[in-house]
Amino acid sequence: MINKYVAIHAHFYQPPRENAWLEAVEHQGSAYPFHDWNERITTECYAPNAAARLLDSDGLIEDIINNYSLISFNFGPTLLSWMEEKEPDVYEAIIEADRLSQQAFSGHGSALAQVYNHIIMPLANRRDKQTQISWGIRDFEKRFGRFPEGMWLAETAVDLETLELLVENGIKFTILAPNQAHIINKIGSDGWADVSPARVDPRRPYLCRLPSGKEIILFFYDGIIAREVAFNNLLSDGIQFGERMLSTLDYDSESPQLAHIATDGETYGHHHHHGDMALAYCLRHIRNSGKADLTIYGEYLEKFEPEYEVEIFENSSWSCAHGIERWRSDCGCKAGGRPGWNQSWRAPLRNAMNWLRDNLSEVYETYASELLEKPWKAREDYIDIILKRGESNTKGFFDKHAIRELDDDEIIIALKLLEMQRHALLMFTSCAWFFDEISGIETVQVLQYAARALQLTRQATGLDFETGYARILTLAPSNIDIMEHGGKVYDTYIKVAQVDLKRVAAHYAAISLINPESDMEPVYCYKVSDDYKKHLATGKHALCYGKTRIASLITLEESFVHYLALHFGEHNIVIGVKDLPADDDTSLIENDIEKAFSTGDIPLVLMLIEKHYRDSRYSLRHLFRDDKRRILNELVEARLNEIDFVYRQQYEYNLPLIQVMKETNIPLPGVLSTTIDFVCNTDLRNALSEKKIDMDLMERAIEQAKIMEAELDKVTLGFIGQNRITELITEMNKNIGDISLLKAIDRFLSGILQLDLNLNLWKAQNIFYNINSRLLPEIQSIEGNGGDLNKEWLYLFKAIGSKLQMGVRE
Repeated sequence: MINKYVAIHAHFYQPPRENAWLEAVEHQGSAYPFHDWNERITTECYAPNAAARLLDSDGLIEDIINNYSLISFNFGPTLLSWMEEKEPDVYEAIIEADRLSQQAFSGHGSALAQVYNHIIMPLANRRDKQTQISWGIRDFEKRFGRFPEGMWLAETAVDLETLELLVENGIKFTILAPNQAHIINKIGSDGWADVSPARVDPRRPYLCRLPSGKEIILFFYDGIIAREVAFNNLLSDGIQFGERMLSTLDYDSESPQLAHIATDGETYGHHHHHGDMALAYCLRHIRNSGKADLTIYGEYLEKFEPEYEVEIFENSSWSCAHGIERWRSDCGCKAGGRPGWNQSWRAPLRNAMNWLRDNLSEVYETYASELLEKPWKAREDYIDIILKRGESNTKGFFDKHAIRELDDDEIIIALKLLEMQRHALLMFTSCAWFFDEISGIETVQVLQYAARALQLTRQATGLDFETGYARILTLAPSNIDIMEHGGKVYDTYIKVAQVDLKRVAAHYAAISLINPESDMEPVYCYKVSDDYKKHLATGKHALCYGKTRIASLITLEESFVHYLALHFGEHNIVIGVKDLPADDDTSLIENDIEKAFSTGDIPLVLMLIEKHYRDSRYSLRHLFRDDKRRILNELVEARLNEIDFVYRQQYEYNLPLIQVMKETNIPLPGVLSTTIDFVCNTDLRNALSEKKIDMDLMERAIEQAKIMEAELDKVTLGFIGQNRITELITEMNKNIGDISLLKAIDRFLSGILQLDLNLNLWKAQNIFYNINSRLLPEIQSIEGNGGDLNKEWLYLFKAIGSKLQMGVRE
């Protein structure tokens, strides 16, 4: 009987990136060509691990496996929340992997829970620790349909109070780094041995006895192999990876042993390209080796109880050599920022957040006690509303927790207090302190959450702590001279981002103005209900006005507003918004402005907007990022058409000269090279973006680019191209017997592959693989076929598969 086992744990996590007022991830330019970092890392890592490739001897894909079903893993709850909405196929593959793993691992699931939004637990107070654990468990149960056996701690940061709370909440085990083990003892003996630094044997589980008398089981992963996977080159060869895991097992010993590692899950595809494939090969090699069985922690504990006990180093973690100082001081740990930078901003930022948390906790307890029987128990149960917002769920929550029947205004106040506490938890997300600069996107994100908590406090209670909070932030120095300190970061990035119902109305008015036919319901997490709306246009000018009710889907607060928006050319947009009773008559304002607009008197329209909306005027700058970007791109596109005309004129006029210089190997002047690059990239982009692809046009554009040796924008063209390939293979899946379609796809692939764009064919390959698995055994029954047609179809199908790097199973 084999009693040697291998387990690989992957910690998949991204910090919550949602705008604190919109509950949506906005465009992040640094993630180009993707919309945001969640989308990019999903494409590079989370999706590929749900369908990892195994190749045949010819380098073609012969099998696809779901890595998640064979490893131990955890996903951050806030990441899964985003994925459920934005990448549902990947999300479902992860959930399905846990179900499949239960069949493979004696009823135990691969998935572990995680503390909710990845806070450093030893730096949190007991109440916040409890909520992080409770919310992590409830989120896990909602998604995976079972109670978690284990829970991942952010950065494996641990103290005894955290372990006590894990046990109190029903968690059996957690995973720590080897440097976190202090002393060990064989159970039943009295021979405690010091195993620091990082000398603990990782091949066995350990019992940790807690001060309360409770017990929890700890696994300490193999730190040496984990570093080789994360930072060295072990993922360059999956078989070598598998052998390295097996090499730590002592086959001369009859004792059960577990070789296991834990790393960031993003290692497998995002940090290391094709790391997902290396993991798949590793798993297959171990399964086929006969030297060990794959397992997960829950199954291993069912088979083998701990024979040793351990005491840990409190306030320790896996990513800071100084314990947990990385998240509260300038300890020297950093992510590789510029020389001369320091992190002396960390302590003041931590102090500011702690100060705010303590003040908001006191406010919450005082005000929520007037509405809720047990405010802190209500906060713990608030996760049920977060996971499923809606009228019935909200009613059930208040039926359970309200001190009495609350009226609508009291429910809004209670929800604002609960949301204030949610944001007071989100503002401690660990990534804010992990990196090198206080004005980085991770830190700006938690400053947003703090600002939203402050705003909700003002709205619910009238109390304002912003001045005191900002004062502490001024003590946090920035490494960038222009930023100065955290207070200026807050003023620069946070204050301008704040949203209220009027700003939502202004955004709605602007979009209604620019795109009158657009469907804007809802506007992010706000419901819009028009009373009426009117749109006028003359020449390049447009006017839109109306009355609407704006309501938050989160706090249920609402406001009835009148809005007016004017577009007077280019990017010039002005919007006015004012609160008013539902029955207020605004016809005089509208008549005056409409009369001025109809006569083309734009200066008078602007004066009237100034007069009637003096305190609530907005411009294009106030629009939310994604729509603002879209509108500006539309304006840029119009300009690009003009620029294209100029470049194309120069290209055609100078084409004979360019050809002669190329034939005689004379280098082109920079301005002509730029002209060639612009025209060739534009033609290719246009050809690939056509709703119905014109193959002749595309092939001419490809040939032109090759002859002119144009420097291609491979990132943009590759992104467009891979999406078109996915669309075509999807269409093939729907019309599988259409020979003409297969010919067109084969021709398209033959053309685009000439450009060497490094295409990501993952989605197209998955669809092709599913078609192959489903259809080839029944190829003789394709509708309308004949012997020759079948042969032609199969020939084209194989040709397409080959171009997609897919083997065809017959």
